[in-house]
Amino acid sequence: MLELSVVIPTYNRLHELQRVVPSLLDQTLAPGAYELLICDSNSNDGTADYLAGVHAKHPNVRHLPGAYTGRAMARNAGIAQAQGEVVLFNDSDIIADPQLIETHLQRHRAQRDIAVVGWEVQVRSYEDYEYKRDHPQERGSLHPPTRKKLSWLYFLTGNASVRREDLLRAGSFDESFTGYGHEDLELGYRLQRAGLTIVYEPRAVNYHWQDVPHEDQVEKMKLAGRSTVRFYRKHPDFAVKANLGMTPVSLGLHSALTRMPWLLGYFDRRAEESKFARDLIQQYYYVSGIKGALED
Repeated sequence: MLELSVVIPTYNRLHELQRVVPSLLDQTLAPGAYELLICDSNSNDGTADYLAGVHAKHPNVRHLPGAYTGRAMARNAGIAQAQGEVVLFNDSDIIADPQLIETHLQRHRAQRDIAVVGWEVQVRSYEDYEYKRDHPQERGSLHPPTRKKLSWLYFLTGNASVRREDLLRAGSFDESFTGYGHEDLELGYRLQRAGLTIVYEPRAVNYHWQDVPHEDQVEKMKLAGRSTVRFYRKHPDFAVKANLGMTPVSLGLHSALTRMPWLLGYFDRRAEESKFARDLIQQYYYVSGIKGALED
């Protein structure tokens, strides 16, 4: 009987999958104890042929193509088909440490009524991945290693696991989140309200391989802002507004910056060389997305 199913949504990420899938097969857990479910939104870059070749050698890898409207729908297809008791979410651009799957499974064997979030290390290239893999002190971390519990705000499904029965009881992902952002946080919010404890496990490591240009990240932030409004309209909870930056202060600062286009232009020009400028501009467009959704 399978103990764990890894659910991986993807669309036209063949180059990354060719690194990610082997890392998920090269695990300390016996291959007969887990499966990989590649939930593919009908990629046209050779993904199907690649996965057919992998499946011929590794029957625990299954390709689940479909006309998915977003990552929420793709992950739900994986949850529905999962044969494992525990579902681990890993994205198609996130390379796994050899102990990733076994570490998640150990936490679920030891305790029920939990969701486990691991340590997702950010890397800008495959060479950066190799360096941080070999130099743990250079990885950086969103949380201190001593942290035990997390709020729903950190339920990030690039490295998170939940028992399948708990996912189904909570209603799985909300498929109305078709744009970028927050479909995972919203599920974490519901899981926490259903009584699950979100625990942090820094020994469960994987590496998020992405280098998003500033212009593309700006567009993502606009979509994330719109998702924030969808989240709040579904759960009109002050904690949602406060944690996701949908507050009078952030809206007021946005209005002030809008009235100073020369200042916005200055920060935008400096975004490539200054983290402060880049973060400020991206936050500005995140709130632009919030305001746009509120106006709609």
